[in-house]
Amino acid sequence: MQRVLRLAEVRRVTGLSTSSIYAMAAAGRFPKQISLSTRLVAWSEQEINEWLNARIALRDQSTRVKTEAA
Repeated sequence: MQRVLRLAEVRRVTGLSTSSIYAMAAAGRFPKQISLSTRLVAWSEQEINEWLNARIALRDQSTRVKTEAA
């Protein structure tokens, strides 16, 4: 069973503001929300975790490049 996160939890987990979440999703740089009803949305916990892991990998990759250049 796949778990979904409501906006408050997505904000807590990512540290992003509501406006940043929606702006990044609209730009294709953050997972898009899932419409659960006409007024209720959520995000896939798996997709949020994958996004966070990609951000960590990007950070680690840039750290390695800086270290190798030194």
